[in-house]
Amino acid sequence: MNAGEQLLSEVISVMYQSFPDLQIEQTKTSLSFIVAKYYIKKVEEDEPHPDADEKVKMFLSSKRLEGLSPLTLEGYRLELKTFFRKVTKRTDNVAAADIRAYLGEYNHLKMSTVGRKLSVLKSFFGWLAAEELIQRDPSARLKTPKQEKRLPKALTVAELEMLREACRTIRQRALIEVLYATGCRLSEVYGMNRSSINRQAMSCRVIGKGNKEREVYFSFKAMYHLNRYLSKRTDDCDALLVTERRPSRRLSRRGIQREIDVIAKAAGLSGKVSPHVLRHTFATLTLNNGAELVAVQELMGHSDPQTTLRYARITEERKREQHKRYLVQ
Repeated sequence: MNAGEQLLSEVISVMYQSFPDLQIEQTKTSLSFIVAKYYIKKVEEDEPHPDADEKVKMFLSSKRLEGLSPLTLEGYRLELKTFFRKVTKRTDNVAAADIRAYLGEYNHLKMSTVGRKLSVLKSFFGWLAAEELIQRDPSARLKTPKQEKRLPKALTVAELEMLREACRTIRQRALIEVLYATGCRLSEVYGMNRSSINRQAMSCRVIGKGNKEREVYFSFKAMYHLNRYLSKRTDDCDALLVTERRPSRRLSRRGIQREIDVIAKAAGLSGKVSPHVLRHTFATLTLNNGAELVAVQELMGHSDPQTTLRYARITEERKREQHKRYLVQ
């Protein structure tokens, strides 16, 4: 029995319970002409509902128009795909209990990770409710879990020098210097092009979160090692960092991470260094050296100054120095 016939049988069965005098064969024949105009597929209990797939596509299209980056959109897509594999319902049938049960399966993860998952679901169901595609938002009453208050990891000046000394190729040294001097995110360094570098101003335009463009700056040291690296290249690829294997292609995000891992291991800093740690190091050391908070906020591409303020952790020595300098006697 195909899906259309099964649907007819179930509809007739329900109708007969309410209307015992129903002419079954005649009604079935009349309904079959209507059903024949449509393609009907039964949704199995263990597969995502087509309604969810349709709504997710609409949501992502809307967010794309709002200017969200491809990386953020892909994260949303994967998270919603995982959710609807577990919760195989129409979007308007999803309840708060379904979301709680789903998140409860991840109690082995950090609260920050669970919070990100909930944030995606809140964004999705909140958008559906705002667009009146569902009557109520099942995530509205769910509170984001409290996150652990951990200071961002940052390298000391000594560890940064160890990392520099551990570089074995000019590409490795250029990569370390660019990540540290600019304070860029991994995705921003990945997207850098040779043609976008202003050598005179020692700067570069990058596309950050929310598709926002900003200018970042290189140090003299970073510019020196970057020029050394670029002068040795013979390819015509515009990417700032390329693969060593020919034909040269843009070095992938994972390729950049692997290169950092290799350098960190050689420096005896395995597990302590990543592109984001170098970004933290840029912010922490720059603020500790007296930079204005607003300036660092702009350099890092933070929309909220509170995000930048997390890095404003100064050393005991600098605290004493500031106390002596500014205390009114």
